[in-house]
Amino acid sequence: MSKKSRPSTEQLEQIGGALRRICEQIALTREMIASHFDLQRTDRAGLDFIFSRGGSCTAGELSKATGLTTGSTTALIDRLEKTGYAVREPDQNDRRKQIVRIPQKVFAHCKALYEPIRTEMFSLWSSYSVEELEFVTEFLTRSAQLQAECLERLKTRANPVPRREVAALAKARGRP
Repeated sequence: MSKKSRPSTEQLEQIGGALRRICEQIALTREMIASHFDLQRTDRAGLDFIFSRGGSCTAGELSKATGLTTGSTTALIDRLEKTGYAVREPDQNDRRKQIVRIPQKVFAHCKALYEPIRTEMFSLWSSYSVEELEFVTEFLTRSAQLQAECLERLKTRANPVPRREVAALAKARGRP
């Protein structure tokens, strides 16, 4: 059995940098799409999540995906509904729940925006073997899970830095 060599700190930093760059590109793409739909960041995130679920989801799923409270999720759905980007429908399986759905015309518009990106990404990804893609999928899935766990720990951190201390640090460095 061969022993795996451990990656260097430099290699790990390169991976971290590459992940940050792809996250930045995804964020820029989302911002461009948000501006295309004339939506604020939270509303775009909600629309993006609903789109990623095939055009519909429950309010609870939307709340969990966006990290919003139930009240903030309701306000988000209200805004999407008011602008015509979503509708509420009763859940056929559980009348206590409501389904948030993107109207077909809006869904088709979203799909038209994302399709060129999807096509090019699929072309790139198709250049890799099944085994390589399985490895990348596992790596990204485990990394995303760990990031979510780290975020949860940060949310419950006992001693956040007070804003006035952050402002004082910025002022001391000559920043407004």
